[in-house]
Amino acid sequence: MGDLKGLHVLLTYTCLYECDHCFLYCGPSAEGTFTLEQVETAIAQADGAGVEELFFEGGEPFLYYPLLEASVRLGKSRGLSCHLVTNCYWATTVRDAELWLAPLREAGLDSLSVSDDAFHCEDPGRSPARRAREAARNLGLAADSICIEAPAALAWPGQTKGEPVVGGDVLLKGRAVEKLAAGLPRRPFSCFTECTGEELASPSRVHLDPFGNVFVCQGVSIGNIWRTPLAEVMAAYDPSAHPIVGPLLQGGPAALAERYGLPEGEDYVSDCHLCYLVRCRLLDRFPEQLCPRQVYGPGAG
Repeated sequence: MGDLKGLHVLLTYTCLYECDHCFLYCGPSAEGTFTLEQVETAIAQADGAGVEELFFEGGEPFLYYPLLEASVRLGKSRGLSCHLVTNCYWATTVRDAELWLAPLREAGLDSLSVSDDAFHCEDPGRSPARRAREAARNLGLAADSICIEAPAALAWPGQTKGEPVVGGDVLLKGRAVEKLAAGLPRRPFSCFTECTGEELASPSRVHLDPFGNVFVCQGVSIGNIWRTPLAEVMAAYDPSAHPIVGPLLQGGPAALAERYGLPEGEDYVSDCHLCYLVRCRLLDRFPEQLCPRQVYGPGAG
């Protein structure tokens, strides 16, 4: 199915922080980290499936620095483009950031994406992400910023009277539902008739977690590479037959709720908000497709 080009490797679920906007409920106590052998297997399978780009992320991949460096080397040894996403906790000064980045640059890292927003550092003048970007430039390493704005109710001239609009670019799933959804304007569930965040029918990228789960959206699995090689997972992927993806393609989160007879009387902030809450109610029914359970939070189910 599709033309898979990108694999986002969630090297670990562990993170120093418990950010309010995190899709995956990552934090210091979150479990799940790749072993070196698993990384070798995953990258070999990615190469065999026609993947061209690897993105190492988490959690926070720098917490397992030797594994991260080895992962970049393994990817480059197969001719794959390698990229990295980090919160930059390690960038205490520009010179120290260079110490961390130089071996990765030497290993062949192609680019660095840094989290640079109030979720990760409230004082822009002391942002470790800015130090990391400067260090990357000094080393000739491409670097860009990921800036997430908290959701907020908006209004502007010409807006239809009474129409609720939410600004910001946080997607309301994972911990963001628990921490950020309160007080935002909502609409009836019937308004959310499409998935606006992911290309579910023919994905050009998927995420892979340490447990082997292949995600078309975080927490929505289409297979497990520890049981079935990635190329076979993708070849067998039939979105219309998937119990979660099928209804989403037919009519978005509203159709997903209707398919399984879930409560329809509530209002929701966004399509992601509705979809996530519906999935939380289906965890016991579809444990193979909605996993691992930890990404749905401690009280899910």
